[in-house]
Amino acid sequence: MIIVLKPGASKKEIKHIEDKIRALGLKPMLSSGKERTIIGVIGEEDIARVQPFEAFPGVESVMPIQKPYKFVSKEFHKEPSIIKVAPGVEVGGEKVIVMAGPCTVENKERLFKIANIVKKSGAKVLRGGAFKPRTSPYSFQGLRDKGMKFLYDAKKAAGIPIVTEIMDPRDLPLFLKYADIIQVGARNMQNFELLKELGKTRKPILLKRGMANTIKDFLLSAEYIFSEGNHNVILCERGIRTFEDSTRFTLDISAVPVIKKLSHLPVVIDPSHCSGIWDYVAPLSKAAVAVGADGLIIEVHDDPEQALCDGPQALKPSKFDALMTELKLIAKAVGRSI
Repeated sequence: MIIVLKPGASKKEIKHIEDKIRALGLKPMLSSGKERTIIGVIGEEDIARVQPFEAFPGVESVMPIQKPYKFVSKEFHKEPSIIKVAPGVEVGGEKVIVMAGPCTVENKERLFKIANIVKKSGAKVLRGGAFKPRTSPYSFQGLRDKGMKFLYDAKKAAGIPIVTEIMDPRDLPLFLKYADIIQVGARNMQNFELLKELGKTRKPILLKRGMANTIKDFLLSAEYIFSEGNHNVILCERGIRTFEDSTRFTLDISAVPVIKKLSHLPVVIDPSHCSGIWDYVAPLSKAAVAVGADGLIIEVHDDPEQALCDGPQALKPSKFDALMTELKLIAKAVGRSI
């Protein structure tokens, strides 16, 4: 349920409504917009319906919501959300934000080199993994704490914010200290305890869709973060498991318009992980911008043959630079920019 307040509703009126919601054993969530302030009621909607909130002072209207996710729905927030990452970097606005960099942080020198390369080509965020979830326990697991420090140093040296993946809530203090965007990987999309801990922060969260999850599942995972108070959520479609084996996963390009119809959250596409093959990254990136994605997260490596992780899907710097030029034309054609 969503309670829409009248313009100029007093703090006393708002508190009275929130107190009544809590008395019903439900949870109020206040959201103040440019034109309206609304209160989302979290919990069993049937319980809230017995209370005539329409009669309360300061209430303009009451809207029931049948969807299981509330805060991330269009009913809760009509206008598209814009997530502020750093000064001049916002996801969800007119600009399509490109995040780029190596799959994993290998060493300080290479990371600094790639950071400067992707920034020069127009990327607004540096990506790189310090903690790596790998299918095999014998694969390279990342530089961990040292990798986080290298990312932070690269951020300072190149003047570009960073996004990196968290796997364990015990590492959260490290991410709060160093990261600008905390990424939740596909394997952890339904790690609900991790999502709740991230919800207690105010850091932007890049939430990747699980490889076998529906869009409903995806939005409910975002709801976990929202329900704890963190509204800085960016969704990332990175491909789902299908019967097709020509690519690593199948990019659900339709997820972008579907999510935008259901939710106010920005959506980015990961063309690298869905394809697993660098040759497909450029066309999938172009399709993503054309269909309305708010951003891309692309793997770039100066020597993919020597990459410690996912070399086959990484673009060389020259390929990335050429792609950025082409993306600017596509973005312009759909009324946006890179």
